[in-house]
Amino acid sequence: MSKTLIVLLGPTGVGKTDLSIKIAQHFNTVISSSDSRQVYREMSIGTAVPEKEQLEAVKHHFIHTHSIHDYFSSWECEQQTLDLLDHLFKTKNEVLLVGGSMMYIDAICNGIDEIPTIDPDLRNEVAERAQKEGIESLRIQLKKLDPVFYDQVDLKNAKRVIHAVEVCLMTGKPYSELRTNTKKKRDFNIVKVGLNRDRAELYARINLRVDLMMKEGLLEEAETLFEYRHYNSLNTVGYKELFEYLEGNINLDEAIELIKRNSRRYAKRQLSWFNRDKEIEWFHPDQEKEIMQYLKRQL
Repeated sequence: MSKTLIVLLGPTGVGKTDLSIKIAQHFNTVISSSDSRQVYREMSIGTAVPEKEQLEAVKHHFIHTHSIHDYFSSWECEQQTLDLLDHLFKTKNEVLLVGGSMMYIDAICNGIDEIPTIDPDLRNEVAERAQKEGIESLRIQLKKLDPVFYDQVDLKNAKRVIHAVEVCLMTGKPYSELRTNTKKKRDFNIVKVGLNRDRAELYARINLRVDLMMKEGLLEEAETLFEYRHYNSLNTVGYKELFEYLEGNINLDEAIELIKRNSRRYAKRQLSWFNRDKEIEWFHPDQEKEIMQYLKRQL
């Protein structure tokens, strides 16, 4: 029988986790996470890791399997997930991939160019420069090292700018020369289901979730990670705003409002990215019956 990877994706806060448990149980399968932050064991509240009961109800992979001290990129995600799928498809006809990290989902479904692992010392050096001199300094350096990629990249995306500079310095070559963007053939079928809600409904859920995270101890979690705030793994919504508060740059209410605003902006970027993919069939999370029927037809 043919093997199928069911991909359940959507913006942050839309409601992927609850539905993923039902789908996995229905098909008697497991879940592989494609969330770029839930993979880190030191981060729980701010990454909305599934509840203990949910993790026990269905076997999950790539949840709290790595440390923030580990280097884990889109390429590592692709390689490790493909190795896992090769193992799982020996006994399963379907496996469920769940998440909203655009680059990770893309890497698993379409492949990604092999970019060399960045030396930790170089990574720390670039991170310290970004912290001391600001991202503009790295933008200027990127323009010199790789003017082609400089014209392509979203210069407001600090993570992408930093990574490109790292690769240029590590390899001695322009990052753009290492990117082929060639889609790789997979030996399994892929069915993509997207979840979305009315914008007002989605934004209200995001705001509420931030309030719940704060009540559950997000600030205390951020305090335990404060000394590692320059790590790329912690350059993410929910933590970076609280680090600003802990550094005394803003007050707590401002930090909370920034988390909500930046979470909403991230959801908007996720949807813009996903909407370019015509293979995705979109549903409201409440359309559980229709989603199950669609998956059965596809399988």
